[in-house]
Amino acid sequence: MKLNELVPAAGSNRQKRRIGRGTGSGRGSTAGKGLNGDRQRSGNKKKPYFEGGQTPLTRRLPKRGFNSPSTVKFQILNVGDLADFEFEGSEITPELLYESGIINDLDRPVKILGNGEIAKALIIKVQACSKGAKEKIEKAKGKVEVTGRG
Repeated sequence: MKLNELVPAAGSNRQKRRIGRGTGSGRGSTAGKGLNGDRQRSGNKKKPYFEGGQTPLTRRLPKRGFNSPSTVKFQILNVGDLADFEFEGSEITPELLYESGIINDLDRPVKILGNGEIAKALIIKVQACSKGAKEKIEKAKGKVEVTGRG
């Protein structure tokens, strides 16, 4: 076998169908596009949601609610969650909570809520804290420093 003898397999390379080349070709006149209408015209392109003139689904469904882009999504932490861990004596920061696996993300702010009970005196630095949680922590001789929504 030589390079000049290489031939593609029979039937693997088909010729391109030449449309619009006379009525004798079977694809002349309208070039296989049918008579008139949108789809025969050049530049025909339908939007993906077009439903043939029927009101599209995106317009038939009602709009519901509103999502404010300025909403702060806190990572919630309850007072009862802090009671389970051995943090006594050290300052509890979001970094320490992240390292111990209590919170999942350092970029999102942490808020402490008052669900549960605590008996340890803890020093906590977080972005937000509820009034009930602050009272419970201070009742246990602890301290809460709110650093603001960071």
